[in-house]
Amino acid sequence: MIRLAAENPLNLAMDNVVKRYSSLFKLPSYRSVLLLLASLCLVAGVLFATAFYSMPEGLVVGAALGFSLFLVTLAFDRAISTLVMGQDLIYNSRRTSALSVFCWVIWVFLISIGFVLSMFFGKLWQIRLCLLGFSATLILRLIVFTSTSFKKYARLWAASVLQPLPCAILFSTFGPVTGYLQAFLFIVLSLLAGSLSSSLFTSLLQRSGEQSLGIPSLGLFKAFLLNWIVDLNLPFEESLEALGKEQDIQISMIRFDDPNPKAIIVVPSVHPGPFKNIGSSLLPSILKFSLEKELNCVACVPHGLLGHEFDLASQFQNHKLVQRIVESSHLEDSETSDAGATPCVRVSDGLATACCQIFNKCALLSLTLAPKTTEDLPHELGTFVQKEAERNGLTSCAIVNAHNSIDGTVTEEQALGSLRRVASECLERAASLRRLPFTIGASTVFPKEFSLEDGFGPGGITVIFVKVREQKTAYVVIDGNNMVSGLRERILTALRNLGIDDGEVYTTDTHAVNAVVMTRRGYHPIGELVDDERLIEYVKAASHEAMSSQARAKAVCLNMTVPGIKVIGEKKLETLCLLIETTIGKAKKAVVPIFAATGLLLMTFLLYT
Repeated sequence: MIRLAAENPLNLAMDNVVKRYSSLFKLPSYRSVLLLLASLCLVAGVLFATAFYSMPEGLVVGAALGFSLFLVTLAFDRAISTLVMGQDLIYNSRRTSALSVFCWVIWVFLISIGFVLSMFFGKLWQIRLCLLGFSATLILRLIVFTSTSFKKYARLWAASVLQPLPCAILFSTFGPVTGYLQAFLFIVLSLLAGSLSSSLFTSLLQRSGEQSLGIPSLGLFKAFLLNWIVDLNLPFEESLEALGKEQDIQISMIRFDDPNPKAIIVVPSVHPGPFKNIGSSLLPSILKFSLEKELNCVACVPHGLLGHEFDLASQFQNHKLVQRIVESSHLEDSETSDAGATPCVRVSDGLATACCQIFNKCALLSLTLAPKTTEDLPHELGTFVQKEAERNGLTSCAIVNAHNSIDGTVTEEQALGSLRRVASECLERAASLRRLPFTIGASTVFPKEFSLEDGFGPGGITVIFVKVREQKTAYVVIDGNNMVSGLRERILTALRNLGIDDGEVYTTDTHAVNAVVMTRRGYHPIGELVDDERLIEYVKAASHEAMSSQARAKAVCLNMTVPGIKVIGEKKLETLCLLIETTIGKAKKAVVPIFAATGLLLMTFLLYT
């Protein structure tokens, strides 16, 4: 049975990764980090000192200790970020200090327990818990640094030790510690135990990736972080290239000439993903701009019928494909003539809707389930539609997933049955119509106030206007990843008010907008964040310009196969997505027992020495 791509395990796993990706490192501003750091150090100093000094001397000594702890932490954090971790793309001063904030939360928690225990069982408990806090902080820093940075282990070990060690020395200076030898031996033991426990932790995580993909999990996770934090795509794409497989990519193009190229619609059998600037995420806008530069015309790249299994492995593969398409965009179809175009035909059964317009012997057919959710549709559905086009005497069919509504659910059996029926009927009705002379107009607008964070890709809003006799049709292509339910219908109503009889609204499904915002979904569909009326005004402006530029045209239908393009592939990508999830899950499960076992060992040492 064919599944809707939006419901298959790969797409669900990919969605989980994007959601996970968008929730990483929600750090406050550097100023807020410093305020938190100062507050925690002050609390730590006062709690520690008041266990040994009576009031108000305890408060004075505690405040002095807290201020000293803050200055030492700040100075060593700066030294770590600039000298020890120098030129590390992740650990700038803000992130290094943010790590210290998390460490101080643990240390203050243990000092608080020590303060309470010292009131009932003696002051020695405050010293024990403070030393235990040093050990916990050290282990946490070792785990974080070794799990997230590509620096050599010696630097990571130094970055882990340099901040907590002088703070531990400060505590011994301000507190009446008599067992200096015991404290020294404990610190040495902590360094050994911390190194061993962090190594155990990282080796457990590494094993998941090596067993499933032959790639160490932490190397992949570090590359993942580099892309999230500083947009560096190369390390992550090196892993995808190693996992990818070469595949032939089918391309459908319809170019409109008057006689020079005026507009071109390109539907590649590539999914624009997986996210952000990785793989083919930016393909729609890159291909659009490359074609426009080459042909000096308006180009658009709507979404085809496929899912994440057709993500390209890297931007290198992306540019390789774009170059081949641009080179072929000048070619003429051997059957090119002034045969004309049919009017646009629309068929709907209440669930699925198909729109079809035939140019010469090439059909432009789009499918949608709007206002129900219309996400990725399976490649097998495209194969079915191509066979239906051939059965109706057509040489090719550019099949578009309108990808223009996200709300609610529908069962896959109902959806696929409806999509097949409306596509077949729409092709049959359109193929029976006479081809007539037509005019073409095209325009693109780039809303300056709409950004990636708003869900808008760099490709803007493109309108392709087609007039066949009295029928006016507009195809609106928005560079985004889907749109809120109901917006498509409002846009079509606005077009009808302009005198446009029919048309459809597409999104490109660009994943350049995915994993750039911290939301539940990991991105904003078109219309979720921006003002609908402002968006519709841009669509109307592009439509006016397209209509005013219309000219008599002929259609050139081009179909090509680009061999040797590396895609990630369904099985490998699903394993990769699940690996990221399972690695994070294992990390959560492993941290507690490792901390607990190490803490028990160190506490035993403190109790019996």
